[in-house]
Amino acid sequence: MIPKLDEYKKQFELMSDDSIKPGLDAIEEALACVLNPEKELRIIHVAGTNGKGSTIAVMEAILQAHGFETGVFSSPAILDVHDQIRINGKPITQEELEYVFEEMEAAGLSGILTDFELLTVAAFLAFRNADPDYVLIETGMGGRLDSTNVVTPLVSVITSIALDHTGFLGDSVEKIAAHKAGIIKPYIPVVIGELPEDAKEVVLAEAKKCKSLVRTYGEEFIMKSGETETFSGMSTFEIPVRNMKGPHQAINHAVALEALSLAGVPLKQDKVADAIAHVSLPFRFQKIAENVYIDGAHNPAAARMLVKTIEEQFPGQKVDWVVGMLNTKDYKATLEILAPLANSFTFVDFPHEQAAKAGDLQVVCPMQGSRLVSSNEIDLKCSRKYIKVVVGSLYLLSSLMRQ
Repeated sequence: MIPKLDEYKKQFELMSDDSIKPGLDAIEEALACVLNPEKELRIIHVAGTNGKGSTIAVMEAILQAHGFETGVFSSPAILDVHDQIRINGKPITQEELEYVFEEMEAAGLSGILTDFELLTVAAFLAFRNADPDYVLIETGMGGRLDSTNVVTPLVSVITSIALDHTGFLGDSVEKIAAHKAGIIKPYIPVVIGELPEDAKEVVLAEAKKCKSLVRTYGEEFIMKSGETETFSGMSTFEIPVRNMKGPHQAINHAVALEALSLAGVPLKQDKVADAIAHVSLPFRFQKIAENVYIDGAHNPAAARMLVKTIEEQFPGQKVDWVVGMLNTKDYKATLEILAPLANSFTFVDFPHEQAAKAGDLQVVCPMQGSRLVSSNEIDLKCSRKYIKVVVGSLYLLSSLMRQ
């Protein structure tokens, strides 16, 4: 479900399917009907289990700090469909999106696409109309069969690989890596983050087959910690202040910088430092009140990164966790990772067709004495003694922000 998409579909009498149908045939046919706007754009294409949104936000901020105009297509929605398509950092306006839907209606696209495919076409049309200098595209799920994988980018980026979406992508890191590696195109360079060795082998094999240059975190580029952080890669930058906290964000920032350098973007020290000091992204350890945070850690790999961030920022602190997750995620393993920092757990029922029941989370929780609430009963106040973190599904967090 993409909030407010149905309003546009109804207004312009465009039908699309709300299911997930991996594959590129339908979207390639649709894009041909609107004269392939994706072929006119300078694109950086980003896949990964975690870190896609953060890496794109860093690239977007750095590009804008250098005076470049940007387009971003990301998912899922934070508030509604408009923020999934950003132009120069701002959600697409109603008027801009209506114009795009008029184009799709005139091209006869009704009934041939899924909701996400329809939105992907809309994004490409919006970017052709706005004509930004660079477009940053986030895969929806996987990579090889994702509807965004119709582009020939300047650079391909794979931020991380871990078990997620196993029902669609496979039950092993190697199978998931094969999907992510599918965004690598012949002779197009690729930047990869810190990957498990088994996953890295799959990605490197795909890159070799495509004759693509590979730049790997920890080998060709790195972010070194010290009194101030130092990025070393194709260029070198001092990072006095990083607004997005956590060791995983250091890697995401490094991946962003190397990708921009590889894309040929001329970067300046002062602009890079200023952008990184101020960039933020909703739901990434986002402070919403005193000692209250929200974070979209919705799988074990992301939960480990969140725990490391809290240990770094609040050493020795215990956490009152408020958790709501989808039943498609490995919530038992996620809770086991969060438990060592827990003072308490509260589990949330929230409206989504794939939402795990709060009671099901409680059953597998390694800690006794948890509470069950609905999403409109979440208490965002915290005790003076502990920090509170609302964590899990981005659908829960976005509904919380809409309240």
